[in-house]
Amino acid sequence: MQELLGLAERIGAKLKARKETVAVAESSAGGLVSAALLSVPGASAYFLGGSVIYTRQARRALLGIGHPLPEEVGRASTEAYARLLASTMRESVGAVWGVGETGATGPSGNSYGDAPGHSCIAIAGPAAKAITLETGSPDRVANMRAFARRALELLDETLT
Repeated sequence: MQELLGLAERIGAKLKARKETVAVAESSAGGLVSAALLSVPGASAYFLGGSVIYTRQARRALLGIGHPLPEEVGRASTEAYARLLASTMRESVGAVWGVGETGATGPSGNSYGDAPGHSCIAIAGPAAKAITLETGSPDRVANMRAFARRALELLDETLT
């Protein structure tokens, strides 16, 4: 968690200075993105909410996204799905920015055939980006940290 705090402080300062807000829908990062952003004093000025969307049930109940997914998204654990998470979370709470993260934490892959260490991360807002990260590692905790770090880095890059 400590390695995420500097990024979160930088993001928090940018968001506060711009009077902008963020919301997070994460899966394989397990809440670490939200936790890092909330660790910054004064986070209530920019953090509107976050959810760990780890199952279809959570996705339906918390974001109103049913199953099957829209045809243009295809399946979970893709950049298109990460974009859907980011934009839906952003819209649902009225944030300027949304972060979406999905993947296969490990030690095994997911039911879609992705290897452990696979994550797709997206930012939605005035600018949008989506990336795929492959750590190549089955280490669950290390992957969660890597996914959260890359999600925060991508948000920071998009804000710049």
